[in-house]
Amino acid sequence: MKLHELKPAEGSRKERNRVGRGIGSGNGKTAGKGHKGQNARSGGGVRPGFEGGQNPLFRRLPKRGFTNINRKEYAIVNLDVLNRFEDGAEVTPALLLETGIVSNEKAGIKVLGNGTLNKKLTVKAHKFSGSAKEAIENAGGTTEVI
Repeated sequence: MKLHELKPAEGSRKERNRVGRGIGSGNGKTAGKGHKGQNARSGGGVRPGFEGGQNPLFRRLPKRGFTNINRKEYAIVNLDVLNRFEDGAEVTPALLLETGIVSNEKAGIKVLGNGTLNKKLTVKAHKFSGSAKEAIENAGGTTEVI
């Protein structure tokens, strides 16, 4: 195969349908919109969720609670994941990102106490759960809140 012989896979590329281009095209005159009515007009159509004037679903359902716009979402790291570091290592958010344990730091790193820690580590994070802090200190390590 040579560069000039390359072709896209059969059926992978389709020409767009140009509407309103003559009666012979099959989509001429009314351009596939039918005769008159709201959807035939320019800018016509209804908004998402509109049910023809019937009370729409989002108005029929009860509303509860609210969304806190100031909520902070933390990237979570469990204790059992920290076992991959060598004894005496300093675990920082930058190191967690570099090793791929955390893909997005979000508002900060929070260490949770799921699993067991067998290594003596210095862990620097934005937040610690009580059980995580206790487990790290029991293993001989230290915790530091950034």
